[in-house]
Amino acid sequence: MQRHVAILGAGPIGLDAALACADAGWPFTVYEAADTVAAHLRAWGHVRLFTPWDLNVSHRMRARLPDTPTGDGCPTGAELATRLLDPVAALPALEGRIRYRTRVAAIARTGLLKHEQIGTGTRATAPFTLLLDTPDGEAIAEADLVLDCTGTYSHPNTLGPGGIPAPGERALADRITRTLPNTEESDRWAGTVLLVGAGKSAQTAARDLAGLPGTRVEWVVRKPAPDWGAVPDDTLPGRQHLVDTSRALADGANDRVAVHTGAYIQALSPESDRIRVALATEGGPHEISCDHVVALTGYTGDASLYRQLQVHECYATGAPMNVSAALLGSAGGDCLTQPAVGIDALRNPEPHFFILGAKSYGRLNTFLLRTGYQQIDQFVAAYADAPRLLSTGT
Repeated sequence: MQRHVAILGAGPIGLDAALACADAGWPFTVYEAADTVAAHLRAWGHVRLFTPWDLNVSHRMRARLPDTPTGDGCPTGAELATRLLDPVAALPALEGRIRYRTRVAAIARTGLLKHEQIGTGTRATAPFTLLLDTPDGEAIAEADLVLDCTGTYSHPNTLGPGGIPAPGERALADRITRTLPNTEESDRWAGTVLLVGAGKSAQTAARDLAGLPGTRVEWVVRKPAPDWGAVPDDTLPGRQHLVDTSRALADGANDRVAVHTGAYIQALSPESDRIRVALATEGGPHEISCDHVVALTGYTGDASLYRQLQVHECYATGAPMNVSAALLGSAGGDCLTQPAVGIDALRNPEPHFFILGAKSYGRLNTFLLRTGYQQIDQFVAAYADAPRLLSTGT
């Protein structure tokens, strides 16, 4: 049986990896848990990116879709999905290669446990076994090389101190919004919204919710003196605008927005059709009764997929160790200045297994699509002379 390259996830990086495999003549299959490509992008489709079209389209996509928009205009998530990624998925080179509604539940080396054959050729040549959840039930697939491009957006962080769930959070999980709210549905957010987080997603939500006349925002920020991720002489106007707006809200520019800095969630409890939230603040305990809770405290990838593989994770970021070391050692936190870490940093102790895209950055929030496309370039270059491996597993 001819084995394939397994690509997990049909987002921008997974689709670019598929094009790279098609260009190289390597057999491949893309496994996508949703019923469409770019499911994560569509989940925040109403939000406009900071980065322009030219930073969000790979050279492989551009070569096959020359009419894709160019220039400094910044697309929304929905525009990126419908004007770029849907046409990519419809290309003849990808026909029949994407298996929708098929989630990879776990990955292992066929016949080997995690601790066996460490660093040996035996382990390197054993195929991967993928456990699949499909519309028809569980199934098994094999591959010689696996690219995990599953992203992070479906695995949000929790609200409690130190990153664990706050008491009551799990019981109220179905009443907590963990994605960017769409404020075009203004009635949906009437009343008091408790917003938690200080990153760009939370800043976007604060800006948009503050514009709704029927909404009051109680914004909880962990740091006592947040810098809002300001970048000196920022060249991305949309990002700078968010910083300016957040500073203004923290300074009291909108009387329907209260910003609680140096605060964190202690507990949540139901209060009839509302939620009571206990806060720890610099001034002492504080309670808020709210109609909605929006938790935007970041996202991390699902590491359980490769629990049985030999993956060396950074103890601080959760990213692959070599990637994390390269990024943490670079100067500055601007996504536009992050280095291309190189193929050696992308490799794992598990041969032929790569974590690419936003998931490769772990808890670091400086990933750009451009970086993911560079990762695909590095992967292709490293395997350019290995067609026999990819087609026969030897």
